Amino acid sequence: MTPPPAASTTRMSADERRELVLDAATRAFARGGYHGTSTDAVAKEAGVSQPYVVRIFGTKLDLFLEVLDRSVGRIRDAFETVIAERPFDPDSEEDAIRLGEAYNELMADRDLLQVMMHGFSAGQVPEIAAHSRACMAGIFAAVLETGWPEEVARDFVAHGMLINVMLSMHAPEHLGESASLDVLARCTFGEALEVPAPGAS
Repeated sequence: MTPPPAASTTRMSADERRELVLDAATRAFARGGYHGTSTDAVAKEAGVSQPYVVRIFGTKLDLFLEVLDRSVGRIRDAFETVIAERPFDPDSEEDAIRLGEAYNELMADRDLLQVMMHGFSAGQVPEIAAHSRACMAGIFAAVLETGWPEEVARDFVAHGMLINVMLSMHAPEHLGESASLDVLARCTFGEALEVPAPGAS
């Protein structure tokens, strides 16, 4: 993960400061999840005061929901961009690969991945559960725009979630620990196991 940005001597706009805090919150929540991250931890990551974070975003829950929406929105937007680039042929293997590659590129950002996983696993918080459902619905709606049958779209999303789980546990970096997990990794990522390297947001 990238370190927090160095303090700048130039004056930032309100929008730029907001984005700085959102980037820092993404890194902090990726490490600690919703329950394990405080607004003070986000403030330290961003290099600002805790009251400043609260003044901009309100509660920790409000901030986490915005970070979750922002992260998952990048996936939905990436799918919509691929589909809008040119007519998508639901029977074309090339077009299916294009959509998969767009997802793989995003998964190189492990902070995005971890924020999404934390959000989807925090269903005991009703507001987070509701946002997670809306996020998944938005992703599935975007995939359906391919023209694929619902079952094919479901399998594409399910494969993406398996990729998330395997990357979250760092399975590709630990080949050889378990023969059965190695088989699953190859089935998930392909024989070459060309998985995204851990990257920064």
